[in-house]
Amino acid sequence: MGAGRLWVRAAHTALSGALALGLFLHRTDLQKHVQRGELLQPLIFVSLVVSSVLLYFRVSLMDPGFVKSEEEVKAGKNEEQSMVISQVPSTIKMRRCGYCMVKQPMRAKHCQLCQHCVRRYDHHCPWIENCVGEKNHPFFIVYLSVQLVVLLWGGHVAWSGLYFEQSWDWLQHNILLLMSFLLIVIFTIVVLLLLISHLYLISCNTTTWEFMSHHRISYLRHSELENPFDQGVILNLWRFFCSCHLTAWEKIYFHRNNEPV
Repeated sequence: MGAGRLWVRAAHTALSGALALGLFLHRTDLQKHVQRGELLQPLIFVSLVVSSVLLYFRVSLMDPGFVKSEEEVKAGKNEEQSMVISQVPSTIKMRRCGYCMVKQPMRAKHCQLCQHCVRRYDHHCPWIENCVGEKNHPFFIVYLSVQLVVLLWGGHVAWSGLYFEQSWDWLQHNILLLMSFLLIVIFTIVVLLLLISHLYLISCNTTTWEFMSHHRISYLRHSELENPFDQGVILNLWRFFCSCHLTAWEKIYFHRNNEPV
């Protein structure tokens, strides 16, 4: 597992660097700016590429919201989780995970690849080789946004270097730039669709797992509301992007289900 994660992260870094370098080595707008000594745009582009790589490592290496065991919480190893647990009414009983036997808060799910329960589990992303959960989900959205800007700009730059001619000579000299452009287009479509879908789910205060498995999740099946966590678009976005603490979802769930219809 460790070697696989290292390989994926190394591949991402190498691909990002290779695509960016290729845009400077061909007759693109970026190369022309450098040759004229106009370094502002090339420096901004390189800064964005570096930022996207750093954000990638930030999201892939950080704790997505692993649920700690009772022993770790009692030992004071996770003060934030103990604060959230204290907010949950004593009448609400948390279920135990059948895999790691920790008390599982609402919206948490066990990831068999990470071998941990993850708070507000969204999905396990094979590209970052980490789960996307309550703690790293906002960083994941920022990463996707920066990556999209880099890809759109990179696609524009690659297109600026493509002057199509029907000759074998032209293809030999431009095959790498053409392949780079096609790769950038594919990645742009994937990242754009991913970002749009996540922003929609965030605005509804639901997760990919809850959206895909609504019929199998007990707390959603037994709720009188279609989405018991939805507090309106503005509050949903505020809680997602601006909240600095973990959320006691049980309080929101039972409060909303007890509201008069």
